Amino acid sequence: MKDIQSQHDGRNLDIDKVGIKDIQYPIVLSDKEKGRQHTVARINMYVKLPHNFKGTHMSRFVEILSNHSSNIDLYKVNDILEEMKEKLDSEESFIELSFQYFLNRKAPVSGQSAMMDYHCRYVGSAGAKGRDQVLTIRVPVMTLCPCSKEISSYGAHNQRSYINISVRMKKMVWIEELIELAESCGSSPIYPLLKREDEKYVTEQSYNNPAFVEDVVRNVAEKLMKEDRVTWFEVSSENIESIHNHSAYAVITRSK
Repeated sequence: MKDIQSQHDGRNLDIDKVGIKDIQYPIVLSDKEKGRQHTVARINMYVKLPHNFKGTHMSRFVEILSNHSSNIDLYKVNDILEEMKEKLDSEESFIELSFQYFLNRKAPVSGQSAMMDYHCRYVGSAGAKGRDQVLTIRVPVMTLCPCSKEISSYGAHNQRSYINISVRMKKMVWIEELIELAESCGSSPIYPLLKREDEKYVTEQSYNNPAFVEDVVRNVAEKLMKEDRVTWFEVSSENIESIHNHSAYAVITRSK
């Protein structure tokens, strides 16, 4: 049949990115503890379209994704990017995956366990300038205000805070490692299941470990600066204030 997409286009305009967006697809990820983890990702796949082509072949994106979905290793997505360039006759390819990553978390005292989800995003590209990959995780933690603790006769206000860590890596850093790093930098981790003895522990732990939003991002950045596998990072924290109708926010970006 006639291939319309491959016909010549005379407008002399390259298209920076063309492809499929917001396809939801089951994928299997590498899991540090279990080996493999099933989840569902929202995926964008694009290539650069040279000016002389009328269009790209959208169905080939789904074919490529289907070929790899049974075992997606975020640290080897280059195989998908290279296949996109080859099968779609392009010099540059791009992929974006957003997904929930699940870990079984145990309460600190009772040991009761339940699954907790963490939002993750992976952005990768391959082209004339080389390859690039950025992994981002979003980790909820608890923070307790140092100022509130200092000025109050008893108690102190606290909030749920969201730490976002984005990294470029030269060697593999597990998602689990970044989650653990983030959770160690607030006043207390957040757990999916707590009994009364656990609530007491978490409340007292946060009270003994107060942290401003500035403390949180500095704590994370300090640890990432010491991580040889990371070449670039951006860390931000958004504290959902409990006594204000706004959030507190801070961000640090560094290249190493």
